[in-house]
Amino acid sequence: MQNHLKNQTSPYLLQHADNPVEWYPWGEEAFARAGREDKPVFLSIGYSTCHWCHVMAHESFEDQEIAELLNRWFIAIKVDKEERPDIDSIYMSVCQAFTGSGGWPTTVFLTPEQKPFFAGTYFPKTARYGQIGLKELLMAIHEKWEKQREKLLKSAEEIVLLLEQRADISGGKADDKSGDINAQLIEKAVLSYEQSFDERWGGFGDAPKFPTPHNLLFLMKYYEKNNAKEAMNMAEKTLRQMYLGGMFDHIGGGFCRYSTDRFFLVPHFEKMLYDNALLILAYCKAYELTNNVFYCTVAEKTAAYILREMTSEDGGFYSAQDADSEGVEGKYYLFEPSEIISVLGEKQGRAFNRYFDITQEGNFEGKSIPNLLKNKDIDESMDACLRQIYIYRKKRYQLHLDDKILTSWNALMITAMCQLYRVTGKETYLESAEKAQSFIRKQLYEKDTLFISYRSGKHTGRGFLEDYAFEVLALLSLYKATFNSDYLKSAEQFCEKAIVEFYDEKQGGFFLYGEENEQLILRPKETYDGAIFSGNSAMAYNLVQLYLHTGKEQFRQLAERQLAFMSKEAESHPAGYAMFFIALSDYLDPPEKITVVLKDRQELEALPFRIPLDAVVCVLERSTEEYPLQNDKTTFYVCRGHTCLPPVNELHEIKRYEWQ
Repeated sequence: MQNHLKNQTSPYLLQHADNPVEWYPWGEEAFARAGREDKPVFLSIGYSTCHWCHVMAHESFEDQEIAELLNRWFIAIKVDKEERPDIDSIYMSVCQAFTGSGGWPTTVFLTPEQKPFFAGTYFPKTARYGQIGLKELLMAIHEKWEKQREKLLKSAEEIVLLLEQRADISGGKADDKSGDINAQLIEKAVLSYEQSFDERWGGFGDAPKFPTPHNLLFLMKYYEKNNAKEAMNMAEKTLRQMYLGGMFDHIGGGFCRYSTDRFFLVPHFEKMLYDNALLILAYCKAYELTNNVFYCTVAEKTAAYILREMTSEDGGFYSAQDADSEGVEGKYYLFEPSEIISVLGEKQGRAFNRYFDITQEGNFEGKSIPNLLKNKDIDESMDACLRQIYIYRKKRYQLHLDDKILTSWNALMITAMCQLYRVTGKETYLESAEKAQSFIRKQLYEKDTLFISYRSGKHTGRGFLEDYAFEVLALLSLYKATFNSDYLKSAEQFCEKAIVEFYDEKQGGFFLYGEENEQLILRPKETYDGAIFSGNSAMAYNLVQLYLHTGKEQFRQLAERQLAFMSKEAESHPAGYAMFFIALSDYLDPPEKITVVLKDRQELEALPFRIPLDAVVCVLERSTEEYPLQNDKTTFYVCRGHTCLPPVNELHEIKRYEWQ
């Protein structure tokens, strides 16, 4: 049997195309039928590499008994959260309101008017361990829909009203767009990180531990501007521990989703494009600040994984790799000592097992996750062995690949590849960034409109705030990696489009979806940084950067309004707004402004490696009266704050001077 998902492009929806459940994609057809037949809607939201989504699918959605209940009493809708972050945002808020927490799969019951009256996450097929089963839940909801519908409808109205009143949904706490930029929040955020920092194992709080690289980037920015060594220590300890543990795939490169324990040993095994992009950025920044080649090596190993396994022939980056193989979580990544010895031989195999802590008793369900937590000395002589084990592992089991190409996540990886190019000087990384940008331009642009994703020759609907905000970030990064002014112009154009489409003129901030998107029951305005920093944080950063790079008054005014809006949002929980604080920090204390006068245009190609990552750069191809060449060589004019230094021919000469 095939349901209504067979013509979709989303890998997640296609995974459910053969279920006995009569799934619909989100759309008018499903809700119209719900209205005609007077049935509630069963909404299930997830993504293709989600372990518990697989579990619930196997237990319930592939089960004939559950399918019969759903098909008889409900209209069932499947949503890929990565293609529809607008739907996910609204109904995740609903789930959190009902349960106090959220996650995927997200399970929501709606009226035919899309109003929610009950929500949760994973449900087993039948009740166990005190948790209601999906079978019992469907029967209970059906009975209430038939006999106590007024209560359900009242509940739906109340939950919608509650969400409308919440600041993160209604669009701001203030009744106007005025407000102050609060610089003190930066110190409060640093204090919050210090209080939750795990001094022994790195990271923040207890298990599970997420990488949240934007938090580390903020701490490194704070160290850079304030010489706050404790902030840098927190970032370095966390970056080192994440690599040493099992969250980093020592065999194939790249990072898994998060650590289930406080040691960074046992990961949740799926690999996401966005995590790896943001982690490359964090390791590049650490390398720039410390000149410790360890950080550069980790960034390059991560990039090598992306280029080898997560990049299409056309240059676009794929979304994710699954946690499961043959229905078992982590099976692809686990080893027994005898396997290694059979591949490498007795002597090398035993050395490899000792080095990567692969033991008879194992460290995860009787098998071993390779890690360096006990061995912390990095031995490059193991690289040849790693290649052999990698080839063996590839043949042993298969991983599901979510091969859709998302605009927003691709933009983050473009940004990461640009930074890696700038700290290593290796053309491969710039080439991959420019090829991915060409893919976006060809498949996901239409004049000044962006689309969400691409797969199987088709792109999906009009982009959301994240698509525009992250694309502007990518274009700014490409400009700083090439000094091609076309990239800067494109960044301005897409920023202006985002302002037109998403900006709230009444209360400030940017809505998640725009005037040209489908209009849902609520219009979220996400400000809090999660696994990825929010679109509002990114827009704060973009507006500050565009003002610093162009000097245009419109960007200064909008930057100030956005920083004031975000200051209000960040007051209650500063630690959740790291990307906003990076923007605020650069606004309050701008990075170096470097005017480069080229002696020879050919020197332009090498210029990105001579410039600090965060510097604002203006390139002049000929000397002027204001900016003449010194010693008939390429000359750098550097200013910071209200102080300008004497011109130099090499940036490292600036170290002779003390900043005022």
